[in-house]
Amino acid sequence: MFGFSARSVSNILFWVTRKKWLILSFLLSISFFYVPSPEGLSPEGHRTLIIVLVALILIISESIPLPGVAILILIMEVILGVDTADGVASSFMSDAVFFIMGSLMLAVSLVHQGLDKRLALLVINITGNKTWRIVLGFVAISALLSSFIGEHTVGAMMLPVALALIRNAGLSTTKATKLSTLLLFSIAYGCAIGSIGTPSGGGRNVIMIGYLSEFGMAQISYLDWMKYAYPMLIIEIPIVALILWYTFTPEQKVMDSSVRKLKVKVAKTGKLTANQIMAIVIFLFVFIGWVFLSPIIGLGIVALSGVFLYLSFGLVEWQEINRNTNWGVILLFGSAISIGIQMKETGAALWTAEQILYSLNIIFQDVEVVRWFVSVVVTGLLTNLLSNAATVAVLGPVILDMGGDPIIMGIMTSISSAFAYLTVVASPTCMIIHSTGLITSSDYFKAGWKLFVISIIILFMISTLYWPLLS
Repeated sequence: MFGFSARSVSNILFWVTRKKWLILSFLLSISFFYVPSPEGLSPEGHRTLIIVLVALILIISESIPLPGVAILILIMEVILGVDTADGVASSFMSDAVFFIMGSLMLAVSLVHQGLDKRLALLVINITGNKTWRIVLGFVAISALLSSFIGEHTVGAMMLPVALALIRNAGLSTTKATKLSTLLLFSIAYGCAIGSIGTPSGGGRNVIMIGYLSEFGMAQISYLDWMKYAYPMLIIEIPIVALILWYTFTPEQKVMDSSVRKLKVKVAKTGKLTANQIMAIVIFLFVFIGWVFLSPIIGLGIVALSGVFLYLSFGLVEWQEINRNTNWGVILLFGSAISIGIQMKETGAALWTAEQILYSLNIIFQDVEVVRWFVSVVVTGLLTNLLSNAATVAVLGPVILDMGGDPIIMGIMTSISSAFAYLTVVASPTCMIIHSTGLITSSDYFKAGWKLFVISIIILFMISTLYWPLLS
């Protein structure tokens, strides 16, 4: 009996040690709940900020899985009296969530048809065998694809291509080399810059569009977003490739043998099948729908229509979609949008914006500089500590309440959240390439800080010289 009790105590202590941040977040939430609301902040707004604090602690500490954080946000909104259960459910489910869900399902359908293998052959045919051209090709194709089907999907599709090239070059895939680091970062950073290009490039783009729509500030179509963001994407492609090349210059300047072997292997898969052609055609129709129909029926309904067509034509089974769709991501985006709406409606976002403006005005003495600093620099730094979606979910309502042109402020914030160059947890593709064991945490900073600074400069130039022409 005593042995069982000792073991139980040991297990409890072990759990407490592992979950200390979870316990701390709950203790803080209870403590702050009984603290009087600050002047100018409603009790509901006060409790909303408590939920945000708890969520941030759990996201940074990784005490529980992110879907668990998403569920906790929804529970706390009701229990703390921020909104009713029906009100929280209403704020959770929106066209933005439909869009995320549909996009993830579309990606599963494309991979199921083996189009990722076709991508390998396309990359090699375009780039040739010179290493610098392969790097440029990896960056460009990762960027262009991730602007439409999501960076995590493109990262997963491109990774086998890079590893195959490394293996065929006679290098080990268990030991890091400059070539392996160069190729893997060309995928990760290519996906990062590509994710800004369209609403389907990243969940935080949809979150921002959802905020602008829910708050009655602006309606942004798929094509509108591309007009603002795509020029920066194109400009950054050669810059990223150049910085990576001179940061991780490899010994292998030509990869003739490696490319030849990969071409033979991929070519053995044969010509495009009828199902693969149909899958491509349906995706093209979905893209056209996003461009022309989304202002009428919404981005989410267009995406779900594509999923319906894939299922109807037998191009993918529901079991495949159900098994490979990341439902946790859908939960996370829905709860992120929900807490953002509550921040706006309870006045928490406005109060926070006023406090930030007051504090930074003492330093900068110019409200325009303050807005730019928060939406670009603060967002860029925070996205490397949390994740881009979590950063936009938290800062989005605050920045939109700072004044200025809501479209410019919103898109600027979303683009800055793509400056995920400095840490492993900054983006899904950073985590994907880190999982190979060929990238160390210190590698991210070597090229990352250069890209971070240059991206800020490019964004400043585009937002001041080009964007005003679109208004």
